[in-house]
Amino acid sequence: NPADARQNLSRIRFGVQDMSRLVDDLLNLSRTGCAGLKSETVRLNTLVEEVLAGLKPEVANRNIEWRIAELPSASVDPGLIKQVFANLISNAVKYTLPRAQSVIEIGAELVDGATAIFIRDNGVGFDMKQAHRLFGVFQRLHEMEEFEGTGVGLATVQRIVRLHGGKIWANAELDKGATFHFTLKGIGAVPPV
Repeated sequence: NPADARQNLSRIRFGVQDMSRLVDDLLNLSRTGCAGLKSETVRLNTLVEEVLAGLKPEVANRNIEWRIAELPSASVDPGLIKQVFANLISNAVKYTLPRAQSVIEIGAELVDGATAIFIRDNGVGFDMKQAHRLFGVFQRLHEMEEFEGTGVGLATVQRIVRLHGGKIWANAELDKGATFHFTLKGIGAVPPV
């Protein structure tokens, strides 16, 4: 049956694409453990703007309200920290897909005396009882059928943040959104409002 053959070929193609993404993610994860950090002072807003420019085609038909505050500068490896923003912002875009009006907020605040960057969304959230699984390789809190992904992105993000002397954590409520915070050793003070 030609229709069944086309459907099977389509399934195989999607499977190969998923496997390719997984291999790329695993390679990125392994590289972050052995690459030397190239540290330079950068405006974090510049990295966010670059990530958003790359996401334009993906969000073109979405109703997303972006709330982006002035972020501090930081002495970091810009390529790696851009990857952190890319992953966290892409996740916010992905997990707000069911919302008619998505709201994604990026800002900085003081947490226990340290400057923390946050990415907050009004998406599907998750059960905090599962939060311990968030940063594990291949750990997913949502079904593949609901949201695509390899389960490697947040593990990579955590590794990059730790390489920069920082920490990352998340707070969420099921069906009410999530907030990811991270600190970095070379980050400046929270800019005045």
